[in-house]
Amino acid sequence: MVSFFLFLPLQNRIAKNKTTLTRMQTTDNIIGVDLGGTNIRAGKIIGEKIVHLTKLPTPSKGSVEEVLNQIYAAIDDCVNEFSLSIGVGVPSVVDVEQGIVYDVTNIPSWKVVKLKELLKKRYNLPVHVNNDANCFAVGEKFFGKAKPFKNIVGVTLGTGLGCGLIFNGKLYEGSNCGAGEFGNVPYLLHTTEYYASGQFFTDEKKVKAIELVQKAKAGDESALKVFAEYGFHLGQALKSILYAYDPEVVILGGSVAQSFALYKDAMYDAMQDFAFRNVLANLRIEVSELENSAIYGAAALPLIKQ
Repeated sequence: MVSFFLFLPLQNRIAKNKTTLTRMQTTDNIIGVDLGGTNIRAGKIIGEKIVHLTKLPTPSKGSVEEVLNQIYAAIDDCVNEFSLSIGVGVPSVVDVEQGIVYDVTNIPSWKVVKLKELLKKRYNLPVHVNNDANCFAVGEKFFGKAKPFKNIVGVTLGTGLGCGLIFNGKLYEGSNCGAGEFGNVPYLLHTTEYYASGQFFTDEKKVKAIELVQKAKAGDESALKVFAEYGFHLGQALKSILYAYDPEVVILGGSVAQSFALYKDAMYDAMQDFAFRNVLANLRIEVSELENSAIYGAAALPLIKQ
């Protein structure tokens, strides 16, 4: 149950628990929320750890209010009187300044939702809302393998392909939070996403990726060939990203990234005709090891803005 203390004005709570503005720039008790079509995950972060995690099913076919109430329930379980901010990652385009989300993937009722306004009214805390791929990149920057770098591209490889961009240590969203959407770029007969995400296995090859992984690990030649083909397509996608952004590091995340060893060689082979040899030589490609990276990144949204 949420204490009535939470609904006092923010400035009163800060005075009461002696929180300073300097402390608000840290990762000391910040809340991150990952809104997905299947689950809503919320976490309380203190230091560099999620100390409390809540996972609830998303009523994806429900009304705006039904989905909101489930988000509230997840946050209520994590927030307390010492919480400093709330960040939310959503699979959609976002008006970042106003915190309005549009056409949320797999949640049909969420066409236009003023999420920031609603959360601020309920919790009296600073609220930040952004695209989930952007949150992935931010999470890696503050808590994962991208810590030492300033120019980062985070690529999520799951049922779709998403990109989050960080330049000179700052998140770059574009004018409408649409920057980095390489998955929608036309490629061959479809899009880059179709060939370089999980769709390649389910839609193109008509096979469950997990079954193919098991066969490939057992040495099945046909399965290994499919992963080599996938690696080729991902390599083409990464070359486009390099030409556009020239990052120091690319961090791969999502379910398909967990099988990196099966397509890594084919991916690198496909990138060998990249025009600028020094760029390719200096590039690092890493697979995320950060569990719940979207929660970490959503919570850290106020930090990346500074």
